[in-house]
Amino acid sequence: MEKKLSVMNYEEEGRVKSIEQDLKNKVAGMGIRVGKNLKMITKHPLKGPIVVEVDGSYTSLALSVADRIIMEVKR
Repeated sequence: MEKKLSVMNYEEEGRVKSIEQDLKNKVAGMGIRVGKNLKMITKHPLKGPIVVEVDGSYTSLALSVADRIIMEVKR
């Protein structure tokens, strides 16, 4: 099932399916690339940042950035 990274549930895992072109270089430095597995750790209230786990490390993303990353979520 596909969904935006910004709407994944806590502890949900998935593989990055696509990233908007103008965002790819920015998030690549965080280890987020097409094909990578991510796990949603937490979302901060009131449209704050989200925290994801990638390759055993935690990184935070603005909700507006996470909204532009499409995930293939594991069921």
